[in-house]
Amino acid sequence: MAIKTIELLKGSASQEELMEVITAVASDLGDVIDDVNTLQVIPLKGAMTNEVFQINWPTKNDGDLRKVLVRLYGEGVEIFFNRDEEIRTFECISKHGQGPRLLARFTTGRVEEFIHARTLSAIDLRDSEISSLVASKMREFHKLHMPGTKKAHIWQRMRNWVGEAKSLYDEINILEKELCEGYQEIGFCHNDLQYGNIMMDEETRSITLIDYEYASYNPIAYDLANHFCEMAADYHSDTPHFLDYSKYPGKFFVLSLTSPQ
Repeated sequence: MAIKTIELLKGSASQEELMEVITAVASDLGDVIDDVNTLQVIPLKGAMTNEVFQINWPTKNDGDLRKVLVRLYGEGVEIFFNRDEEIRTFECISKHGQGPRLLARFTTGRVEEFIHARTLSAIDLRDSEISSLVASKMREFHKLHMPGTKKAHIWQRMRNWVGEAKSLYDEINILEKELCEGYQEIGFCHNDLQYGNIMMDEETRSITLIDYEYASYNPIAYDLANHFCEMAADYHSDTPHFLDYSKYPGKFFVLSLTSPQ
């Protein structure tokens, strides 16, 4: 059912700006939007730091709909990540052919390619076949050549997050010293590989990683360890803030995913 755009997209800088952007995107894709009231706007669930909408419009082929994704940036996230860096990361990853294509930007958000795939569930992460596919995609991601200093960002990011809790600084310093001894393979890491940020095409079994707010160079071991911790999470349960570590993968499962490919 079509829903009037103005009722849902109130977070954009202006309705006029967003409509101009969508009209331009449609034109680039070979379509014509004569009446914005023909747009279908469908809110999508699962995003934690943004509002996300699927927008459809009719194409020149009768009965066919064009689909794009509109992301409205959330507010109050500056303590967690730098929005400008996230935008640059998304653009660069898009140019590398990873993730959805960037179709357009506007003041308070962007328009992305709509990925025709399903988002994984908590159970999917513990499926050995799917996990192998995710591991292969992670390896591709880790080898991306991205702008920025190729060093671990996790330690300074943790210091930024603790804010006023100065007592944790000493613990972070100890962890950094202990964990940085010896060789560490540094790669471009997603840093938030929970199941909601992984999509899979059921027909081709191809994996797409989405949402790069926290992506940066880091020890690859950190990205893997964080992903394993996410296997203990279920953000759609009655207690999404509790991790069930009985679901943490066993030794052989971990080795099968971390062995050189």
